[in-house]
Amino acid sequence: MLTVDFARLGLAPGMRLLDLGCGGGRHAFAAWRAGAVVVALDASFPELTDVRAVAGGMLDAGELPGGAPGGAVQGDALSLPFPDGSFDRVVASEVLEHIWEDEAALAELVRVLRPGGSIAVTVPARGPERICWALDRDYHDTPGGHIRIYRRPQLGGKLERAGLTLRGSHHAHALHSPYWWVRCAGGVNRPERLLARKYHDFLVWELTHRPRWSQTLERALNPLLGKSVVLYADKPDHETSDARTTAGARATMAEVSS
Repeated sequence: MLTVDFARLGLAPGMRLLDLGCGGGRHAFAAWRAGAVVVALDASFPELTDVRAVAGGMLDAGELPGGAPGGAVQGDALSLPFPDGSFDRVVASEVLEHIWEDEAALAELVRVLRPGGSIAVTVPARGPERICWALDRDYHDTPGGHIRIYRRPQLGGKLERAGLTLRGSHHAHALHSPYWWVRCAGGVNRPERLLARKYHDFLVWELTHRPRWSQTLERALNPLLGKSVVLYADKPDHETSDARTTAGARATMAEVSS
């Protein structure tokens, strides 16, 4: 289940991609399948152990014929262990709502993104998230829980202040919002309750089979009920900008001279 649309991100084979807060590795695995050089980074060592194990299984099964260049790295979002401009593309999916110093984390992501590179940032959408917070305080008032609810313009403003240029957004996973409402209504830490378990079974079935009717329904509901909002942004290519400015200045001078 991908939240980020790699076509909109502009991911191509051979590109270097950082998956920040990779969790179980869903975006990292898809990027490897697309032929990217992927670094999956997370603070959780157990999560990274699972990512390495799954990547190894994919290699053994021949799902990654080009190998899995890159790797899984344990690290801190506020102090990334990479030189400036290390990556062509960055994904930060469902991460910033867990980090107190979110603008410092964004500054680090911009630092390691090359000029002209692109980033996709996803966070829980405001409407569905507010319902979860209202239904069960354990959803957010626990270690590792969500510490803030973003408005889309607020997150966009933070991306722009970090030096990025916004170029689009969309919502995703509308069918998942009711699941989390059911979970929170019965206690978010009690996923074994009947209704939550049945809805989870439905989501697993839907993700496995992807029937056309469910995809159509989710696309229709995403703008209103999408569990996540995804923002895409680019880091300005200063060399290109400087070249265009110089070219424009020369053209102007040529016109003046003539």
